[in-house]
Amino acid sequence: MLYRVIDETEAPALVAAFMERYEVVAPVKRGDKYVFSAVDSFDEIALDYPTTIASPKKYLLPAKETLFEFDAENNEVTDYTDEVRPRVLFGVHACDINGLQNLSSVFNDPRYPDPYYAAHAAATLIVGVACMPSANCFCNLMDAEEARAAYDLFLTNIGGRYLVSIGSVVAANVLEAACDVREATDEDRIAFRAATRARQEAFNRDIPDIQEIPMLMDAFHEDEFWEELGGRCLSCNACANVCPTCYCFDIRDTLDPGAATGRRERVWDACTSPQFAMVAGGHNFRPTPASRVRHRMYHKLNGFLAKHDRNLCVGCGRCVSACKVDISPIEVLKFFDRKGA
Repeated sequence: MLYRVIDETEAPALVAAFMERYEVVAPVKRGDKYVFSAVDSFDEIALDYPTTIASPKKYLLPAKETLFEFDAENNEVTDYTDEVRPRVLFGVHACDINGLQNLSSVFNDPRYPDPYYAAHAAATLIVGVACMPSANCFCNLMDAEEARAAYDLFLTNIGGRYLVSIGSVVAANVLEAACDVREATDEDRIAFRAATRARQEAFNRDIPDIQEIPMLMDAFHEDEFWEELGGRCLSCNACANVCPTCYCFDIRDTLDPGAATGRRERVWDACTSPQFAMVAGGHNFRPTPASRVRHRMYHKLNGFLAKHDRNLCVGCGRCVSACKVDISPIEVLKFFDRKGA
């Protein structure tokens, strides 16, 4: 990996350079919260944000997306083409970068590549920024506190300047043209290590570090804990809506007035929805909230790991904040901690 250093005061010039060719999406403040939104100026960006309400997932996997259009009267199907705007996701935390990498593992599967996701990904540059964890963050326990790949630039503030990790030639060219880029010195590297240690020490130590989570998910699969946890679930899908790695979707046909033409759309769905596991004939493989919550946690902490060698959950903590009845992976970790006490 190639590392360079720029002054903190040069960040506006870097954003302005990206804006010449790309739409820039970045964290902005909305009330007392933060969201990812398109910006017109660096002044709108809040790089020191704790986390956003929702992840930037929607820019690669829209909540609703047209797949093709059809004409029922003439029995014709037309490929839907949408202009994919070149975009920079600026100020993305490491957990979200790892979340997008997990999505890519699914939608870029060489056996069944998804052309819609691929088009968005190909048009998107990712500029990450290092952060300090909030009370609900546990990305360190999910091995997602560092971004080792899947970004074009990654900025770490080391006191009045940024250590920039360069991940692509395209982004490197923009950086070189916009900023006074210099080689990292020993002083810069020492400051980077200090910033890394400070971040590691800031994680909430009340969240237990559990080893062998996959084995424990299997061992306690039938525990009454799931009935208690799932019994609280409101099936509101708030957890899935804010999650950076939920990728389930439904397919719907939407008819125009007159019902002669329409379009097939892909829309977000969630395994916590009561109808998610319902099949023809009305049978539901997961009819209770408890079975659905257990399935969700199993996939986040075990099922995806078995196939892709990493957790699907990246520990961003958004579901902790979104759930009104305290259902989250943290509750599962605490359960395992009690079992081991």
